[in-house]
Amino acid sequence: MDWKLKFISEENLKSHVEATIGKYGAKLEPFDIKSFNSNIIDPIKLIFDKTVYRYSWEDIVSKEIFRQRDKGNNNDIGYFHQGIFQYIPNCHVPQNGKEGGWDVIYTNPNGIVLPDKNIVHKIYVEMKNKHNTMNSASAGKTYIKMQHQLLSDDDCACFLVEAIAQRSQNIKWETTVDGKKVSHRNIRRVSIDQFYELVTGEKDSFYQLCMVLPETIEGVVKNSVNLKIQEDSVFEELKNIAKEVNGNTDDLAMAIAVYMLGFGSYSGFKNLMSDTFTENDSLLKRIYEYAKKLK
Repeated sequence: MDWKLKFISEENLKSHVEATIGKYGAKLEPFDIKSFNSNIIDPIKLIFDKTVYRYSWEDIVSKEIFRQRDKGNNNDIGYFHQGIFQYIPNCHVPQNGKEGGWDVIYTNPNGIVLPDKNIVHKIYVEMKNKHNTMNSASAGKTYIKMQHQLLSDDDCACFLVEAIAQRSQNIKWETTVDGKKVSHRNIRRVSIDQFYELVTGEKDSFYQLCMVLPETIEGVVKNSVNLKIQEDSVFEELKNIAKEVNGNTDDLAMAIAVYMLGFGSYSGFKNLMSDTFTENDSLLKRIYEYAKKLK
């Protein structure tokens, strides 16, 4: 395809997408029962969800695997949103924890005009994936950090940039610190589309990025020798446990197999596994030994 983005090259975007996928790390590995239950699942919740939402056992296991993989993905996507600005002119992405801990610093020697017509030459950015991810304590701490920055540099503004904002906006950030409502015209809450517009000079630059992103990601994944389709074994392992414990894979037998993951060392449950365990069954041996470690 003809490359249409002016603010980032095709090579740089592909490189950044590849680096973001690399952050997925161990989450790309296939799930077996040990990894599935590494933090010990809640069997009761799993069975409620399966029954109430009318999922099959295979569906609910797949959804739980997806949920576990997805828990860490917000940080990976946060890396994408922040790191891409290293390729955009006049933007700087400090190393983690360095330079005041800001996510992005944007400098324009020609001046940056804010919505109230105030002009500054530098913007310090704190970036969030979603508008509701900060509690009041975190919001207060971030606001105080921005106040301190304004005190040390009167030619700057501080932005809370949200990838998933409630609406497209560039507004004065009003929050509460120590029980008092506070605001400052140079401390602003900005949706990511308007921040892109500010730093690129193109009104729909974030939209343009979104339009090329699916094909770019697809191309990177397709051409990567390190990415493989996950062949998760959890459901088949649970079926095998169900057969050994109850002689079949009906609903109760599968429920018991799930119970064993969380309750395998509890009274009553441990007898189910020990009664049917044989030294020659490597699957049951692994589950049984795992259950014993939970005591």
